[in-house]
Amino acid sequence: MKKLSRYRRHKFAAPALIIAALISLGTTFSIASALPNAQHMAVTSQSTLIEEGKQIFARGCSSCHGLNAEGGSIAPSLIGVGAASVDFQVGTGRMPMADMSQQAMRKKPAYTEAETAALAAYVASLAPGPASVTNEQLTFERDGNVAQGGELFRTNCAMCHNFAAQGGALSLGKYAPTLMGVEPKQIYEAMITGPQSMPVFSDKTITPSEKLSIIKWIKAAQNEPSLGGASLGRVGPVTEGLLIWTLGLGLLVGVAVWLTMKAR
Repeated sequence: MKKLSRYRRHKFAAPALIIAALISLGTTFSIASALPNAQHMAVTSQSTLIEEGKQIFARGCSSCHGLNAEGGSIAPSLIGVGAASVDFQVGTGRMPMADMSQQAMRKKPAYTEAETAALAAYVASLAPGPASVTNEQLTFERDGNVAQGGELFRTNCAMCHNFAAQGGALSLGKYAPTLMGVEPKQIYEAMITGPQSMPVFSDKTITPSEKLSIIKWIKAAQNEPSLGGASLGRVGPVTEGLLIWTLGLGLLVGVAVWLTMKAR
């Protein structure tokens, strides 16, 4: 304390304290002013993204879905579908499509990831709806349960997508696509948006953690080796029976013809 008292009477003590106080005030002011600026920049960036999405929508989507996404005679309204629906439909190449009377098929996307994000932001700005997700947000490897996911899949999904998630036929010429090789975020977004013939699985029906378990089971089924040899598409006894009938009957017919020729 005596040493400090001695330094306090030093001729440079007062200027040093003034400089330190000014630095502290300047730092505090910079931090305080940076927060509103960051928020303003975030709002501006989102507004720019929405405006970009609006322009893309006007060029490529409004002819079917209407100038304000209100829908039309050949395409439904997009008000309230949320960013998740746009990210799924556009990100998988199902939209845009030429013939809306046919089932949308997975194909190479027409828009880049940035353009898809802009479209999703614009549609999300029209009305509340399910938000899009990223693969990084879905921690199914850590939080999912394979056994639970398999049980949930067989109860809720297998009647359309096949017990091994290979896809299957539906009525009126439609089909449930295979889930092999599908990105986790696309599986999750399909569950919360219900594209085309698929029902919407709300969080009350299948909780978010249960959805992660379903995704984990699908990925486990995708990577499961075929220990019995050729899997024949893993679509069950139909292909196995067809193979047996085709080869078996063909072999029997061949043997019968051979015996007939020998008898002559």
